[in-house]
Amino acid sequence: MKTLMNAIYPTILQSDAAEPPGVPAAIPAGWGDGIIDDGTFRTIEVDKLFGAMDHATTRIGAATLYRSLARPLTSAELIRAKQDALRELESDGRLRESLENLLQQAKKLEGDFYDLLFGSFLGLLGSPAHKLEIEGYGYEQYKKGTRLMLELVDNAQNLPTPESEYLRILVEDIRGFAATRAYALMKGPVYRTEKDIKTRAEKGFIPAVKFRPSLFKPVGLTVAVALLILAMQFVPLLLEMAASIAPVFWLFLLPLGFVYIPIVGGFDRDSCIYPLRNIFKRSKDVQNTLDSLGKLDELLSFRRFKEAFGHAVALPQIAEAAPHRLAVKSVRNPILAKGNADYVPNDIALKEQRLTFITGPNSGGKTAFCKTLAQTQLLAQVGCYVPAEQAEASVADRIFYQVPEISHLADGEGRFGTELKRTKEIFLATTAKSLVIMDELSEGTTQEEKMAISIDILDGFRQKGNSTVLITHNHQLVEHLQNERIGLARQVEFKNENPTYRLIEGISRVSHADRVAKKIGFSKDDIARLLQGG
Repeated sequence: MKTLMNAIYPTILQSDAAEPPGVPAAIPAGWGDGIIDDGTFRTIEVDKLFGAMDHATTRIGAATLYRSLARPLTSAELIRAKQDALRELESDGRLRESLENLLQQAKKLEGDFYDLLFGSFLGLLGSPAHKLEIEGYGYEQYKKGTRLMLELVDNAQNLPTPESEYLRILVEDIRGFAATRAYALMKGPVYRTEKDIKTRAEKGFIPAVKFRPSLFKPVGLTVAVALLILAMQFVPLLLEMAASIAPVFWLFLLPLGFVYIPIVGGFDRDSCIYPLRNIFKRSKDVQNTLDSLGKLDELLSFRRFKEAFGHAVALPQIAEAAPHRLAVKSVRNPILAKGNADYVPNDIALKEQRLTFITGPNSGGKTAFCKTLAQTQLLAQVGCYVPAEQAEASVADRIFYQVPEISHLADGEGRFGTELKRTKEIFLATTAKSLVIMDELSEGTTQEEKMAISIDILDGFRQKGNSTVLITHNHQLVEHLQNERIGLARQVEFKNENPTYRLIEGISRVSHADRVAKKIGFSKDDIARLLQGG
């Protein structure tokens, strides 16, 4: 399990990173490489989904959550392991409280650690131009920043040992940081040799300067004063000079301090703090420990999302099935329904039937429902609760959501050709494990051609065996396939020309175009009035 967990993602903190971890922390994988492509990522509004789910305490936790949404899991084993961890957090209040305390402590020191890793320390006279330029020589950032990792280990040692494997591995990873070189350097003492930085164990008998993160160097100052006193005791001329300048001796200390501070501070910054922070940033142990902290925070964020959502949520039953399956009871949109007591839930089961048709007039909730399906599948594959009373889902190897993209017309092909190329790309990348949602098909051609090509495309997807959901106004197309006993037909419900946002059986054959036109003031009567200058 540990090997599987570490192989899924690159760590949030990377050796060549130029700025602290943050959001966005990842981008969707390239076309055909990941579960969701960039177009689907934008269409199903993953950024808004992140905003609804983000209850992370730490910045690394928020970055971890975003990375999970951008690169959802393909391993049913790992998804179930995260679910087991959530169940343990539900049942073990003492463990949950201990983890919350650990995260709160980490939050207090996290910013100082990133300042240490990425800051430019300007000395006493420098003027910061942006947030990563910091006055001083980095002493405070070093002391507070290293405390993050040291206290993280101490707090992890005091945690109850979790029973679920996923949680136990994360806690053990943080505890294990205590055995690393990076931890030894942070804990100190640290020695600067002629060539590099060493721990006490590494130093041995090599001549070295002990690094103390402070301008006050008691040993050096004591030696200097002792030498001065000895010189005065044994050199009469020095005694006479000391007696003569004693009344104004303090005048010499001020310029001496202006020389001492930049020399000592600059040496510590350039020869100790900068080299040490580079060691920390390049350390795989530091990177992995921060990732484990982020993954712990992500789990607690899932739980806080559950508490804040305001409706029933569930951990779905996960299967590695082909063909794809997704069944939900009383599912709500995770973005729109959060905190909205009146949001209308719906049921659907994408199981035996490979094709599902959603029909109905505009503004009835077709698109919101289909985005809900895609977002629910995504949440299931990050190991999170889904916004439903009950749910089961197989692991999708691809989630596609196709919408018309008028602004990206292919050269010389028009809308029909552009959309058909996109549909072909999806078709070629799809397997029986995929979820495909399409908003209309074969737009930009005649009704007869639209019917023929749509039937061919849908039959191709049906033979591939994946779950295909089509949002369409083309009720003739749906009627034709239903007469062939192909597909599941659902329509959005209207009462008194107003949407109920419920999904019911059947095919919608009505259009509310006139109602919409009247609503926006562009119906037949409105046009006549506008022509008359009214």
